[in-house]
Amino acid sequence: MAYAAGHTTEIWGIWDRFIREGRIEPDTLRPELEASWRRCKAAGVDPRAGRSTLVLDSDLFAALAERKQELIRAAKPFMENLHSLVEGSSFVVLLFDEQGYLLEAVGDRDRILSTQDLNLNKGALWTEGEVGTNGAGTALVLGRPFQVSGAEHFCQKHHRWTCSGAPILDPGGKTIGLLDMSGPVDETHIHTLGLVMAAVQAIQHELRLVRKNQELTLLNSRLSSILLTVTDGVLVLDVDGAISQINPVAERLLGASSLQMAGKRIEDLIRDPAPVRDLLEWGKEFLDRELELNSGQGVIQCIASGKPIQDEGALLKGAVLFVNPIHKLKRLINRFNGAQATFRFEDILGQGEALRRAVQLGQLASANESNVLLTGESGTGKEMFAHAIHNQSGRRKGPFVAVNCGAIPRELIASELFGYRDGAFTGAARGGRPGKFELASGGTLFLDEIGDMPLEQQIALLRVLQDRTITRLGGDRPFVVDVRIICATHKDLKEEIRKGTFRQDLFYRLNVSTIKLPPLREHPEDIPGLLEAFILKFGARRWGSKLRADPAVVRALQGYAWPGNIREFQNVVERMVHSLQEGTIWVKDIPEEILNAPAPQASRAEGPSRGRAGTPGLAGLRQQLQAEELERIQACLRDWNGNISKAAQELGMTRNTLYRKLQKGGPET
Repeated sequence: MAYAAGHTTEIWGIWDRFIREGRIEPDTLRPELEASWRRCKAAGVDPRAGRSTLVLDSDLFAALAERKQELIRAAKPFMENLHSLVEGSSFVVLLFDEQGYLLEAVGDRDRILSTQDLNLNKGALWTEGEVGTNGAGTALVLGRPFQVSGAEHFCQKHHRWTCSGAPILDPGGKTIGLLDMSGPVDETHIHTLGLVMAAVQAIQHELRLVRKNQELTLLNSRLSSILLTVTDGVLVLDVDGAISQINPVAERLLGASSLQMAGKRIEDLIRDPAPVRDLLEWGKEFLDRELELNSGQGVIQCIASGKPIQDEGALLKGAVLFVNPIHKLKRLINRFNGAQATFRFEDILGQGEALRRAVQLGQLASANESNVLLTGESGTGKEMFAHAIHNQSGRRKGPFVAVNCGAIPRELIASELFGYRDGAFTGAARGGRPGKFELASGGTLFLDEIGDMPLEQQIALLRVLQDRTITRLGGDRPFVVDVRIICATHKDLKEEIRKGTFRQDLFYRLNVSTIKLPPLREHPEDIPGLLEAFILKFGARRWGSKLRADPAVVRALQGYAWPGNIREFQNVVERMVHSLQEGTIWVKDIPEEILNAPAPQASRAEGPSRGRAGTPGLAGLRQQLQAEELERIQACLRDWNGNISKAAQELGMTRNTLYRKLQKGGPET
C-alpha cells in the first residue's frame, strides 16, 4: 500500500500542528508539500472545506470542451483502460485542462459523491487556491507528476483520498492538461502514480500521432491543391518508373486521365529516358532538360525537371516529373524579350498618295497568310509596316520575332534561325537553344535585310518555306513550325539575282505580296504632319503643347531630299527640339548640312520644286526664306505700331532676338 497507518497518523499530526500553529518541524514533511501548504494558507484556503465552488456555466464549459476536444478524444480511451485496472473500487480517473478545470471523469463518481462532499462535476476548478493541496492542482504548479495522499492534502475533506496527477504535454513541450487518478488511501497502490504516468505517455504519443496525421492531411491537401493549380504538367512515379498519379495539366497534355495513365511506364512515353532512369536509380535530379513526350496528340517537345522522392532514411521511393510544353515557355520568353509587335496602321503618319497605296496593300496582306516582301530605301518604315501587318492579322496574339540578317555573323545565322542541340558545336550553350523559327511559332518571323543573307543559308530558308519544318543544328529529327514570314530589304533583289548573290527560287517564294514603301522625297506633302507629330513627341516634356515651327521651316524641310528618309527626318527634328532656347523653331535652327545641301535632282509632284526652271535650289531657297521672315516681322511691327514687345510676343520670340533679326536685316544663320 502507499502509506502505512502509522505514517498517515504522523502526517496528520504535522498537518494539525500547522493548521493550529502555522509551523512545521524541519525535515518532517516533503519540501513540495510544505511549500504547497504555505501557498494555500497564504491564499486563505479553508482547511475544513475542500469542495470546489467555482464551476463554469454550461456555455463556458461547452466552449472549453470545444477547444480541448482533441485532448479529450485522445485521452478518453486511455482513461477507460486505466480505470479497468481498478474496476470495482472507488477510484476515479480525471482529466483536467492546464488551468485546473475538470474536463472528463471516468469511474464510480456517484459512489465518491455519496460518501464525500466533493465536486467532480465537469467544469469544476481543482487548483490549490480553490481546494488546497491536491494531485491535480499541485502537479500543475510543480509542472511534473506528483502524488498527494491522506493528510498531505491541505483540506481535511480530502484526507481519505490519494490523488496521483501528471501533466500532459503537447509535442512542443507545453502543458495542455493533466491526468489524475484518485481513490481511497487504503486502496492506493505504490505504483498508482506510475500507472498514471504511463497513461500520460500513451496520451502524449497519441497526440503526436494525431498531430502528425493532421500535418499529413494538411500536406496532402496542399499538394493536391498544388497539383490541381500548377501550370506545369506533373507526373508522380514510383521507384520502378510506373506512373501513380498525374495532374489535370498532364492529363490534357497526354490526352488521358490519371486513372488511365496509372501503371504505365514513363520510359514508354519519352524518347530519351536516360535522365529519368538516372533519377529513379540514383536520385540524380535534373532541371530544365528538353524531352520529347509521346501523347495522344503526337510528339510534344517539353522542358522537364525531375526531383526524387525519399523517405526519412533517404531511401528512394519514386520521383516527380514536371513537364511544360516548350511553346508555352517560348511565349513567355518572347513576352519578356519584347518579341511583340507594337505599331499599327493607324500609327503610320502621312496622307500622301504613294504612302496611302502602301498602307492599303499592307492591310490586304494582313488578311491572308502569304509571305510578304517589303522593299524600299533605308528609313522608310519597313519594320513599322511589318508590325502593323502582324497586328492586323489573325496571328496578332502570337509572337512577333524580328531578325536582322545583315547584323548576324554569317557563321551564326543558322544557329540563330534554326537553333541547335546540346554539344552541336564548340561554344554551344549547355542543353541547346531554340532558334528564331521556334520562338516565332504561332506568330510572325520578320527577316529584315533579307538581301544580306548568305547563299548557303538561303538554301536552308528555302527548305523551311517549302515544307514548314526545321532541324536544329546537331539534331536528327525535323519538326513542324507554324510561322508566317515577312521579309524586308533595301536592295534590288532582281539585281542581286543577276549578280548571283540571291537565289531566284527563294525570291519567287518570298515575292508573293510585295509592298514598296515610298521614300520621303516622293511624298513631301506629309512633312508638315510628320514635323508636328515629332515636335510633340520630343518637346512635350519641356515645352508641353506650346512648341511650334515657323512656316518657313516647313518649306525648308520640304526642299531637302532626305536620303535617310523618315528615320533621318525624325533625328533632325529631335536635334532641333533639344537645342532650342525659346518656344519656336526657326530656319536658323535647321542643321547646316540640311540647309547647305545641294539641290536634289529628282522632281516631285507637290511642294517646292527642285531643279525645275524658274525655281531656286536650296541656297536660293534659304535667301528667299530669310527675306520672307523679315517681311513678316516688319508687317507685324506695322500692325502693332512699332511696339517691339507686342510684336515679339505674337511672333513667339524674345525682344533681343527680334532686335538682332532687324539689325541683320533677316533671321540669324
